[in-house]
Amino acid sequence: MAETQQADKAPSEPSAWALFAYADFTYLWLGGVAMSINMALRSLVAAQWLYDSTASATQLGLLGLVHLIQMPLILYGGALADVIDRKKLMVMTQAAAVLMTLALALLSAADSLRPWHIFLVTGLSGIVGALGGSARPAMLPRVIPRNLLTHAVSFQNVTRQVSTILAPILFVPAYETLGVTASFAIATVIALFSMIAPMVMKASGKPDGTSSRRTTVSSLKEGYRFVMGHRLLPGLYLLDIGTVIVSFYRPLFPVFADQLYGLGARGTGLLNSADAIGGVLGTLLVVFTNKWPRKGLIVLVATLIYALFLFAFGMVHIFWLGLLIVAVMGIMDGISMNMRQTIVQLTTPDKLLGRASSAHSFAAMGANNLGQVEVGLLSGAIGAGNTMIIGGVISLFVVAAIWQSMPGIRRYRYDPKNPYEKHE
Repeated sequence: MAETQQADKAPSEPSAWALFAYADFTYLWLGGVAMSINMALRSLVAAQWLYDSTASATQLGLLGLVHLIQMPLILYGGALADVIDRKKLMVMTQAAAVLMTLALALLSAADSLRPWHIFLVTGLSGIVGALGGSARPAMLPRVIPRNLLTHAVSFQNVTRQVSTILAPILFVPAYETLGVTASFAIATVIALFSMIAPMVMKASGKPDGTSSRRTTVSSLKEGYRFVMGHRLLPGLYLLDIGTVIVSFYRPLFPVFADQLYGLGARGTGLLNSADAIGGVLGTLLVVFTNKWPRKGLIVLVATLIYALFLFAFGMVHIFWLGLLIVAVMGIMDGISMNMRQTIVQLTTPDKLLGRASSAHSFAAMGANNLGQVEVGLLSGAIGAGNTMIIGGVISLFVVAAIWQSMPGIRRYRYDPKNPYEKHE
């Protein structure tokens, strides 16, 4: 904490690169890179193997149902991040990720891998992610000063997007040349780094005295009251849920590559890379909005553009144009996601940050999982292109409804002198 206290004397508008002057942030970021690459690579290999083995878009869609079962644990994970050591929580959950990825590699090596193994590991990894997912963002105010939080959130999300660029780059040659076993083995090695990184951080991961004395139930109730009483978060979460449920295309890239372009693993990898490159560009654009206080308006405009490009994705069957469209959607999604997370970080006190972050994850992951089911089932019934066109129509209605019914979001201006929401 001493490092953070000294950092409070930093200039009011420091460069984004000032983040890396803090060693603990660097370790946190590097651990996030390794974690995200492991998750993305493991998911790509598992999804491609499942689709190659079953030729079923429905099977990929049903993976979302597995994640839905874990949803309550996300909120519990947020409560954990506020009442137990956040660093230990990261280490334990990443150790579990190592073991699960290793198990898939061993099953593949023994020629014993079956679809139900993919569903089982997907379920277990979701539980692990739900329990530990809030610890990483909740550590940010402990390792950097508050005036760097917008930059920090952007870099955290660049981490995720860079992983989805690097993972396909690793995935295509590994899957096509080395095979499934080697691909899972590479992901296992990468996961080891995500487990080690939190161990070398010096900042305390322990909860403050008030949070540590609360029971889990009272902690969850307190977090619920805070989020529901927040001026912005409920509306922003509804915006995310309403659009993503009808458009979550990423886990279905093997289906889109096949149905829209007649391609296999190479098409899957390139679509993932285009989406991730767009996400990185969108995240970097958010860095330049640090001085712009109208952060809610940014989310609304980015989501509107995202909805418009869903139409184009469903209608275009030329691969290079499809890559460009996916990249633009990645840019808009990156802007929207980063700004939502930034608003959570900027307006939430440290003692509630784990629970507020888990509420954001709950909304985002719930939308992702329902979206995976909906897009998978509908793609199997009416085709991938038609599914995206319908998603674009519904998304436009959602944006219009939030814009009109919740004007506080588009009018919101962040005030650094009075950042926090009221909390009793």
